[in-house]
Amino acid sequence: MGLSEQNTILPIKYTIITPVYNCDDQTSELLESLSQQTEKNFEVILVEDGKGGSKEIAESYRNKLSIQYYYIANSGVSFRRNYGISKAKSTFYIFFDSDCLIPHDYFYKLTEIHNKFQFDAFGGKDAAQQTFTPFQQAVNYAMTSFLTTGGIRGSKKKIDKFYPRSFNMGFSRKVFLATGGFPEDITPPGEDMILSIRIYESGFKVESYPDLFVYHKRKTSLKRFFRQIYSFAYVRLKISYMYPQTFKLFYLLPV
Repeated sequence: MGLSEQNTILPIKYTIITPVYNCDDQTSELLESLSQQTEKNFEVILVEDGKGGSKEIAESYRNKLSIQYYYIANSGVSFRRNYGISKAKSTFYIFFDSDCLIPHDYFYKLTEIHNKFQFDAFGGKDAAQQTFTPFQQAVNYAMTSFLTTGGIRGSKKKIDKFYPRSFNMGFSRKVFLATGGFPEDITPPGEDMILSIRIYESGFKVESYPDLFVYHKRKTSLKRFFRQIYSFAYVRLKISYMYPQTFKLFYLLPV
């Protein structure tokens, strides 16, 4: 069942699609940051699995955002993102993770850049906000340092080709039709990386814009963080097996 906002401030140019799963507090913070945007030429689509607690949160933002909410039980994250695309009113899709906060001028900058360069797909980096806990800031530094994955996550300095990631990426309907969207047969993490590879292989123009960053509230315990790093390293090796041309020795650094 969907809900939608009637009073759109500007014509919808972008559709934000975010899969949510048992993360009510994060959903509320994400929507609040989106409601503070200086340019509101977008709609928001939440597709939830799990206990379904985000519907009331979405309802509470009806007067601030053009928003749709859907609940699909026992659905994978890729399926939910692709489902969101099927409900979109625009032809350009933006993807944020539920644990992200969006700077207030993100869509102002995006509109300027998109109008100028007319790219097919793009991605940006993630950063830590000063209000984050010291541990969250430390984890962010570990994940975005040039010596770890900072050189391939949207930074100005690069040690490898940039692959947009689902915490902060966007692409056109033309890209979706050519690639099929997020691969639903791949268990996360890694599904966004595979999609990015397929976007490149399809010949589309992909751009990295460090100024289009998001604040990323990461795992909040050391155990969960190391489990995540292990998963990333495993996925890198799995993807390198599927696409040998993408392998780099520094992919082993997270291990």
